[in-house]
Amino acid sequence: MNNLRIRTAGADEAGTVLAFWAEAAEGTSITDDVDGVTRLIDRDPGALILAERDGKLVGSVIAGWDGWRCSLYRLAVHPSHRRQGVATALLEAAEERFTRLGGRRGDAMVLEENDRAQRAWAAAGYRRENHWRRWVKPYV
Repeated sequence: MNNLRIRTAGADEAGTVLAFWAEAAEGTSITDDVDGVTRLIDRDPGALILAERDGKLVGSVIAGWDGWRCSLYRLAVHPSHRRQGVATALLEAAEERFTRLGGRRGDAMVLEENDRAQRAWAAAGYRRENHWRRWVKPYV
């Protein structure tokens, strides 16, 4: 993990994070805009965890804590930095955060058709729960 730096994002980095997700993440969300990312950081300043190598953004994970659940989203690693321990370092930072806050279990949102992501989550010790389905209703 040579030169890997793990840190939280600042609100002024929303545009940079969105550009990174466009290149490195699978899928999009209704909140994929500067306002959505800035609101996340303002509400939960420790939630958006970034990995940098030599000053370049190479990974991200959202480790959201609402006082009850530990929710993981947007685990993404730049294609040129995959299989180098970046995702492992990000998840370790997220899990340490949750433990510090009193969290008991992490729940990850993983796209059904993203086999690579499913393998990565499984390798990190997460298990799929087939008896749950996500229900959504857009408010805008």
